[in-house]
Amino acid sequence: MRSAWTEVGEHRIHVQIFDGEAPSGATPIVLVHGLGVSGRYMIPTARLLAKHAPVFVPDLPGFGKSSKPPHALGIAELAHALGGWMKAIDLPRAHFIANSFGCQVVAEFALHYREQVERIVFAAPAVDSSARSWQRQILSLLNDGLHEPFSMVFIAASDYFAAGLRRAWRTLQIALRDRIEDKLPHITAPALVVRGELDPLAPHKWCEEVAWLLPDAQLITIPNAAHAVNYNAPEELTEIVLSFLSARR
Repeated sequence: MRSAWTEVGEHRIHVQIFDGEAPSGATPIVLVHGLGVSGRYMIPTARLLAKHAPVFVPDLPGFGKSSKPPHALGIAELAHALGGWMKAIDLPRAHFIANSFGCQVVAEFALHYREQVERIVFAAPAVDSSARSWQRQILSLLNDGLHEPFSMVFIAASDYFAAGLRRAWRTLQIALRDRIEDKLPHITAPALVVRGELDPLAPHKWCEEVAWLLPDAQLITIPNAAHAVNYNAPEELTEIVLSFLSARR
């Protein structure tokens, strides 16, 4: 693993790169984190995937080690920052694995940068259309914390603090206003929806709706896993992802 920073307009984007083990010619994989946190909780899955393809784990602007713009960026702004970063490092096409709020960003990205998207994994997609209120989301987040490893809770808490609670709160408001369900039918890339069995933030009924709305998708549930499946069930998620990425269209 190595760190790199890329200037993208007014943003300085930090990314963790895993590219030492991958076979030549493999399609790169980009992992996109959720709300308030950085990309570091994606690392357990990134390490496993790096044996099969180059893996990039960016911190979206405002989070992690990336620059902190004065205002919380909207979903379209984050998607365009991601697109600008890919152009800046000459990454023409990739698979995307997103968790939670990251799914909203990647859904937006897929509408604007279709040619750069090979396949998408929506892991625990947000926001459940039947729970679009900050009260429901925070209660579900606290409930999920009971099923996550303590180390994941520590990472989330420290990342929220680093990003700033005001930025996290404003980003939550942005996430709640975003209707990902209106975008999903227009995504042409093959997709996979994955959720943890114990995940209260991405319940089975909502994930079924997400998979149904996508033109080319399937849903898989990982037993005994919580919301951050990329952290609490990396081996299971990696096995599912590799099978999906290697499947014929």
